[in-house]
Amino acid sequence: MQNWALTDPGCVRLQNQDTYLIEPLDRGTLLCVVCDGMGGAKSGNVASSLAAEVFVQEVKRSYTPLMDQEKVDRMLQGAVKLANFTVYDQSEQFEEFTGMGTTLVSLLIRGKDVTVVNVGDSRAYCVDRAGIHLLTVDHSLVQMMVERGELTPECARSYPGKNFITRAIGTEPVVEIDLFHRRVERGDCLLLCSDGLSNMMDDQEILFEVAHGINKQYCCQRLLEIAKNRGAPDNVTSVLVQI
Repeated sequence: MQNWALTDPGCVRLQNQDTYLIEPLDRGTLLCVVCDGMGGAKSGNVASSLAAEVFVQEVKRSYTPLMDQEKVDRMLQGAVKLANFTVYDQSEQFEEFTGMGTTLVSLLIRGKDVTVVNVGDSRAYCVDRAGIHLLTVDHSLVQMMVERGELTPECARSYPGKNFITRAIGTEPVVEIDLFHRRVERGDCLLLCSDGLSNMMDDQEILFEVAHGINKQYCCQRLLEIAKNRGAPDNVTSVLVQI
């Protein structure tokens, strides 16, 4: 199992409010997380870094190699809830952090078993022999409108309210968490990214770069270059894992 990652402010933002962490838990087990902060120049960065660090540290504290899937699910949900409480508590205590929040998407890879947790509109993808598969569902206004039939997926890509998310870490005392499972095979790739990338590229473009790139170690750089060539108005972060 190999992994690569890259984060960049993009072409417009002066500060990078995205955070990623990659943490091996034991031989054959890898934890990855991407957070995309919001809430102003200072507090967005605080929210994303705090959420990622608390989440990873709680998983490291709780994880044991012999856990069954049910315990893994509870552990990841508990770590997200702790991250949410921590960010929310800071926003309540300090005026300069009022209203801050962040997305959080994470992969826990144990051999061929992958568990995904998600809050917000950062994404997880799987690329295998059959193509590209979006593993998460965006918690966003446009996704709700697509599900209700009010927008087509094509129109949603350029809809003015695309950046409005309906769930985030730290904005409310209690958070609702999505959890997904996936089986992977040797050679499959898993990608985490912030919306700074997914807003700039469609799924088939991402598939082409991940599946057909000559060297996987340069894939995150290629994805960043494409996003920046298209203006990259937001921070751009990607984490790629090849099984």
